Amino acid sequence: MLFTQSAGNFQKRKNSINLGGELIDFSVPIVMGIINVTPDSFYDGGKMEDEKVLLSTVEKMIKEGAAIIDIGAISTRPGAQTISTKIELGRLLPAIQVIRKNFPKTPISVDTFRSWVAVRVIDEIGPIIVNDISGGTLDSKMFETIGKMGVPYILSHIQGTPGTMQDNPQYDDIIKDITNYFSEVVKRLTKLGVADVIIDPGFGFGKNLEHNYELLNRLDSFKVFQLPVMVGLSRKSMIWKTLDIKPDAALNGTTVANTLALMGGADILRVHDVKEATEAIKIISEIKSTIK
Repeated sequence: MLFTQSAGNFQKRKNSINLGGELIDFSVPIVMGIINVTPDSFYDGGKMEDEKVLLSTVEKMIKEGAAIIDIGAISTRPGAQTISTKIELGRLLPAIQVIRKNFPKTPISVDTFRSWVAVRVIDEIGPIIVNDISGGTLDSKMFETIGKMGVPYILSHIQGTPGTMQDNPQYDDIIKDITNYFSEVVKRLTKLGVADVIIDPGFGFGKNLEHNYELLNRLDSFKVFQLPVMVGLSRKSMIWKTLDIKPDAALNGTTVANTLALMGGADILRVHDVKEATEAIKIISEIKSTIK
């Protein structure tokens, strides 16, 4: 196993996180449903601007088995242009308010790389999970803020920024490089008082096709950290480019990729299509239950 010396810092695997006094359990993998309230997301941009569509989509996700709803208001697709904090909050807060009002018991994750956005949302609705695709690289105050607010944090790996991340990304050894990154940053987060960390290797964020499939094939390398692992493969270009199709035809490929991720130890599947991801978890869980 890689980096066995680092494993001493993580003796006991975390099978849950604490969100505002409520435990979210990972003894069985869970599904995070994606809600994008952006006009330019690569797959579902603009669909959630209507409140009725937003609420019916969230309701459907919950009924199909989503344990967490992840809401984003700024596109982080390759080549995406940034928007102001004001615009991001203007999209995000109304959506979060109406979701919390109608589904008060459903855990919410916010897809943002801005600490101020996280603070505003927490002030508005209480504890959330902060899903930061930048791993703190786009806001130097993010880690300190998470520590002070006492909320779970999804630590992602990215090379570059959303605007530049696909400009010929390079690694000496992608697993070793990302493992070193997680090792360093998790220690920093711990020192700042962040008690609940989920790691995300960042499929598609500064990785080419070969990088992405090597990550998927060696996902179990990140078990060394004894922390929950999230994967976001849903309808991404690594799937639809390989199959020579469009994102809206990539559901079957996504399910195959998610199944492989579960076999590699994924604890959270972040997806657009909850029903299919939930079914994949049930199948893999049944297989694992037969192992003596």
